[in-house]
Formats: sequence, structure tokens, C-alpha cells
Amino acid sequence: MLSVLRDRTYRHLFLAQTVALTGTGLATVALALLAYDLAGGQAAAVLGTALALKMTAYVGLAPLSGVLARRMPRRTLLVGADLVRLLAALVLPFVDRVWQVYALVLLLQAASAVFTPAFQATIPRVLPQEGDYTRALALSRLAYDLESLVSPVLAAALLTLMPYGWLFAGTAAGFLLSALLVLPLRLPVDADDPDPDPDPDRDRDRDPDLGRDCDHNRDHNRDRARDHNRDLRHDHHRGPARRRPRGPASARVLGVRVFLATPRLRALLALDLAVAAAGGLVLVDTVVLVRDGLGRPAGDVSLALAAYGAGSMTVALLLPRVLGRTGDRALMLPAAGTLAAALGLLAAGLASGWAGAHPTAAWPALLALWLCLGAATSAVLTPGGRLLRRSAAAADLPGLFAARFSLSHGCWLLTYPLAGWLASRAGPAASAAALGVVALAAALAAARLWPRRDPEELAHAHPDLPAGHPHLADAPGGGPVRVHVHAFRIDALHRHWPTPVG
Repeated sequence: MLSVLRDRTYRHLFLAQTVALTGTGLATVALALLAYDLAGGQAAAVLGTALALKMTAYVGLAPLSGVLARRMPRRTLLVGADLVRLLAALVLPFVDRVWQVYALVLLLQAASAVFTPAFQATIPRVLPQEGDYTRALALSRLAYDLESLVSPVLAAALLTLMPYGWLFAGTAAGFLLSALLVLPLRLPVDADDPDPDPDPDRDRDRDPDLGRDCDHNRDHNRDRARDHNRDLRHDHHRGPARRRPRGPASARVLGVRVFLATPRLRALLALDLAVAAAGGLVLVDTVVLVRDGLGRPAGDVSLALAAYGAGSMTVALLLPRVLGRTGDRALMLPAAGTLAAALGLLAAGLASGWAGAHPTAAWPALLALWLCLGAATSAVLTPGGRLLRRSAAAADLPGLFAARFSLSHGCWLLTYPLAGWLASRAGPAASAAALGVVALAAALAAARLWPRRDPEELAHAHPDLPAGHPHLADAPGGGPVRVHVHAFRIDALHRHWPTPVG
């Protein structure tokens, strides 16, 4: 899995992601302590509002990333977002009003809503080979899992040496390092990039530190050129009169519309809802279950969350090998069913009173359940990028990743308050039961929406195109409706998913 780090460009991007995530984890701890200082007993309400603002920024502003990615060089976009986040982190220690916290959190998360989809859409351009991209997805998931484990421990160690306000300095340092790692790179460009790089392979030169040889670089660049030329041919088939418009309308068509028109992506959205149901319960209700339900000390809350992260990290490490044998659908759908089953088991244990009557046995059972939830979550989330890559041309990926980022966080915007409100009003058992129903419904919907047979190339017809249209050049003659076969994606010439043609 670590072999992809031999690629200098990807290595810099991965390190940038890692240090930025570490800084974000420090900010999470510092923000909780700041809210307590400002609001005392109302700190939970402050944090809940801040979390809602975070999700609102992700849902509302992530589509802007697809627009900006078409109008700005990718490197400028990523570095600019990091600098905005750095500024917000530096100002946070000096606020003395709750509304100031809300404003700065909204600014920071708005920049993250621009950065993250643009970053995700860059990776398949850097690593065009399917195997390399799958390893990169696993490493990205691993980075998120390590952040959930390492950042709280690092924050606890730093708090023994300094006031919590200095944690925001660590956050700013993470964003600064991220920007410095991205700044020297020449990132691969889309066909309609506003600032094409005349030498996109400069960073592919031999890396003496890792002993990377020139033959590997030539093979890699040849594969990139082949994929690039294929995308250009696909654009040519669209015809000059059907070129995509640029701007917000184009981003909507290439993002949300592609999701709604592509069966496997509609299923992916349902799977994201199942993940949000399980993750919302874990992140919101763990403290209630551990402290009040089982009477455990505060440190055990961290252990429970660590078990969740450990399960996710383990699957992320094993996933590249597993996906090569099972495929995406055969892995992701059972994993979503596992999320629903685990939530149902938790609801039954709480509603029956077993957990309260057997707290000694309930604690390891909770750890095992959280480990299972983390593993199933990773099995659903990690392959998601592969589905996006199959479903759009390379130039359209920024809009598609931005749409997925926004839509998936919309799921979290639903499940976070649902988990918190039900746990506080009706108890954790009701929260687990309701979210289990949500996860089960989402898993069943995904199984129905995702065809069992889902080839990339589909036979289809274009009755609305004239016989001489360039897109039909490879279609055999002999019939009023000419049928041809190619990798099918929703675009200007393919606005609806085809029904089988004989």
C-alpha cells in the first residue's frame, strides 16, 4: 500500500492531508475548552451550534469547489484554502464572544468545504492507475483514522505543558505546513484548466531518496497521456456545439445531476446515509453511554472512540487486497447491513436493561461493537472514490467530488441532531433504534438502486443525434437506430442512464 508514496506529487499531497488533519484534531479539543470557558454549562449548546454550522458550510459551499476548480489553478485553490484556515485558527484564541466563535468556525469550515473536494479530485489525476488509486484511498482513510487516534492524545500531552489556546497555534501550524507542501508541486491539469502547466511531468523525475527509476516514470507518464488522450477523444465526440458551459450551472449538472442520474451513485448516497446514522450515534452518544449508562471514568470515552478508529484503520489497511477479489458492490452493501445490525443489537441491549444489569460484561461488548462499527464504516467509505472515478470523465471529477462531499455531509446534518435530541429526550436506546432503522432503510435502498450487474461499458443508442454525428463514428450501420458501446457516463450527450438494448 505504501508503494504509492514513491510518487513525489502524491507523497506531498498525502503529507499535506495528514498534517492538516492533525491540526484539525487539535482544534476540536481546543474549541471544546474554549466553549466551556465562554459558556460554562451551556458549552454543549455552543458546540452543537458550531457543529451544525460546520455541516451547513459543507452542504452549502462544497459545490463552490467544483466551480472554483474550473476557474482557478488547482494548486492556487488548495494553498488559498489552507491560508484562510490558518488565519481563522490564529484568531480563535483571542475571541471573547460566542458569536465570534460561530463566525470563525463558519469561515474555517467554509475553506475546508472548498479544499477537501478539490483535494480528493486531484488524487485520481495524480495516480491514474486503478491499483494505485485504490491504495491512495486506503491511505487517505488511514490518515483520517490516525487523526482520530493521535490528535486527542497529542492534545492531552500538550495541555500538560501549555494553556489550551496554544492548541490553536498547532492547528495553524498544520495548515501552514499543508500549504508549504502543496506550493512547490505542479499538479496535473484538466483539459480545460485555465492555467495549463507546460511541463506537467516535472515532478515525475527520478526521486533519488526512494531509488525511483526512469523506466517507471516513463510507464507512468505514458499511462497518464493515454488517459488524457482518451478524455480528449470523449470531449471531441461531444461535438463543438455541445461543449459544457462553465460556471455554477455546469457544476450543478456535473455534480448533483450526475449523482441523481447514475444508479451506482444513487446507491452511494444511500450508503453515505447509513454511515452517517452509525457515525452520528458513535460521535454524539458515546459519552452518554460510557459515563452515564455504564458508569465508567472519563478516560474510557477515549478508549471507546479509539476502538471505533482502530476498526476503521484495520479495514483501511486490508482493503486494497480485498477489493481486488470481491469488487465494490459485494463489499459495500454487506458492510452497510452490518452497520444496521450493530445499531439494532445496541438498541436491544439497552432497551432490555442487559447493559445496565451487567456493566462489567457490557463494557467489552461496547468496545467490540464500536470496533465493528468502525470496520464497517471504513468498508463503505473507502471504496467510494472508485465509484466516482468510474462515473465521470477526468475533467468532471472536481464537480462530482464536490457534490458527493456536500450530499454526504447533508446526511450528517440529519443524523447529528437526531442522535443528540433522541438521546437527551428519549434515551440512548431510542436513539440507537431510530438510527438503526435509518441505516437499515439506507442499506436496503442501496441494494435496490445499485444493479447487480454494473459494467462500465454499456450498449446504448442516440435516436436524437443525426447519423453523421462524430460521436456515432464507431457505431455499426444497418438500422434506423444505431447502437454503440463505450464507457458510459452522464454528460452533455448522455443525459439519462440507458435501458438495455438488444
